[in-house]
Amino acid sequence: MRLNDLRDNPGAARKQKRIGRGPGSGKGKTGGRGIKGQKARAGVAVRAFEGGQMPLYRRLPKRGFTKPNRAEYVVLNLGQLQAWIDAGRLDAGRPIDEDGLVASGITSRKRDGIRLLAKGVLTARIAITVTGASRPAVAAVEALGGTITVLAAPPAATE
Repeated sequence: MRLNDLRDNPGAARKQKRIGRGPGSGKGKTGGRGIKGQKARAGVAVRAFEGGQMPLYRRLPKRGFTKPNRAEYVVLNLGQLQAWIDAGRLDAGRPIDEDGLVASGITSRKRDGIRLLAKGVLTARIAITVTGASRPAVAAVEALGGTITVLAAPPAATE
């Protein structure tokens, strides 16, 4: 097979409809744009304009608020942690902290802290220090005889 032998599958590429090529084409004269008016002209893209009617984005109520300085935690699941231990990228015999997790490559950075969640199965006995942890994650670590230290969350930035 050579590059010049490559073809699309039959029916994969459809020919483009050529508009404005005479009345016999079915899309001649006005080219499917109707008659006159702003949208019949070239170079017009009126997004969200509803012909003078109040646009939908202004009719709907505005709700909610996104806090600009909210804390963003990196989520780490027990299953991911166990996979890293099984692969030999983390040593379960030594204490694990957030800097060690970043150094191992399980996460690229720690943002405002790392939060441990209980998704997956942990079989290794570990001693870990993280910014936050869910109750089931704490229970899973302590059930295996491990220890988990939850640091106080960093103080929120004030305005």
